Amino acid sequence: MRSLLLFLLAFLLGPAPSWSAPSAHQILVASDAIRNPGRPFSVTVTLTEFQAGKQVDTSTLVSYSRTDRQGGDFASLVRYVLPARDAGKLILKNGNDMWFYDPTSKASVRLSPQQRLLGQASNGDVATVNLAKDYQATLVGDEEIMDGERHTRKAHKLALTAVAPDATYASIELWVDAENNRPLKARFFAESSRLLKTAYYRRFQPELGAERPTETVIIDGLNPQSVTLMRFSDYKARTIPESWMQRDFLPRFQPD
Repeated sequence: MRSLLLFLLAFLLGPAPSWSAPSAHQILVASDAIRNPGRPFSVTVTLTEFQAGKQVDTSTLVSYSRTDRQGGDFASLVRYVLPARDAGKLILKNGNDMWFYDPTSKASVRLSPQQRLLGQASNGDVATVNLAKDYQATLVGDEEIMDGERHTRKAHKLALTAVAPDATYASIELWVDAENNRPLKARFFAESSRLLKTAYYRRFQPELGAERPTETVIIDGLNPQSVTLMRFSDYKARTIPESWMQRDFLPRFQPD
């Protein structure tokens, strides 16, 4: 009788559920999905450079991004808006290629993603990037850190290693909120292991279906008095033609 009861109980309850912690790659993919909308979109990016607390420069750009149909990598076209002297200049990132176009000279020249655009923000920082495509992730462990809003958060610490030599950074340390996969903090390193800069992601707001960081504070790795603020605003889902992401199209590009 006791055996029959145990059998019935096991039958009713079913097999014990299996559970496993997410892998480093899964955490990185989830964090990417918070930083980047999963559909073609545009966003206004405002860069402001500070030295010792004083504003020294600013620039406003509009980024148009879409994923390619094959590998899922982002392609981005970035248009300068302000200052007026730079209005109309373009940066194109498609796969591993990055180009700068100046409508005055009507010439396009190859760019390096590592090259600084303004302050601590590089060309690669303003183009939409899928980190899970460009980096191999390892879960280092869980830590409590101070986020960009000065709140203590439990975070997964990931070590990211570039899988291609032309990635913007050789390696990255990334802290992802253990509760909701939000990116909280990142440290970016050169191939020599020198710390280039530290970034804090903050001011999460609902944009295109998810709570996304609308500000990134970037601090120079050598001089903490050198800070660049990236603000993201005016997110829009939109149709972005594949032709926009071709170098030959740059002289004909006309914004809506």
